[in-house]
Amino acid sequence: MAAPNGTIHVIDADTLDVGGVRVRLHGIDAPEMGQPCSVNGDEWDCGAWARNAVLALYEGRDARCAKVDTDRYGRVVARCTVDGADMGATIVSAGYAWAYRQYSGDYDLDEKAAAIMGRGLWGFQVQAPAEYRSEQVAERNAPTTDCVIKGNISGGGRIYHVPGNQNYDRTGINTATGERWFCTVTEAEAAGWRPARR
Repeated sequence: MAAPNGTIHVIDADTLDVGGVRVRLHGIDAPEMGQPCSVNGDEWDCGAWARNAVLALYEGRDARCAKVDTDRYGRVVARCTVDGADMGATIVSAGYAWAYRQYSGDYDLDEKAAAIMGRGLWGFQVQAPAEYRSEQVAERNAPTTDCVIKGNISGGGRIYHVPGNQNYDRTGINTATGERWFCTVTEAEAAGWRPARR
């Protein structure tokens, strides 16, 4: 897919539709919708706050984007500019998102400037989005009290692990990929999983 150019529709503080193409801005990470932030005991939806701030800056304006990659959700990952100004730098400098150092060091200095000035997110108590996402996945994928058998999908196929198996503790379960928890060995085998060898 070619780099998109066109009118911006803001989805959240780091995701846009540009000319009808879904774009994830490269090198920045904004709070998730529903993610809380707080100051002095007052709490609100940090993702909605950041989205609204970015929406006020960019909704309906024209962007030019340079594709960097495609992410696992099929979105174009791109650096985008509006009137020649880098959107990622502007958003991070204003404190509406963080530099996403796992993927890029491009906005490190912009983030440091925002932190020093206490702009936006730097004036709040808020968790890093990657940590928040990880906790949400862990909560969704946690076993119930009685259902502790891990149905894992790997190169070896559909394998279930019971507590005490060699790899039980280090086996993660991602229900988004079809992995699941079972309550009994009979249930796991009926669903097509086979026992772990160790």
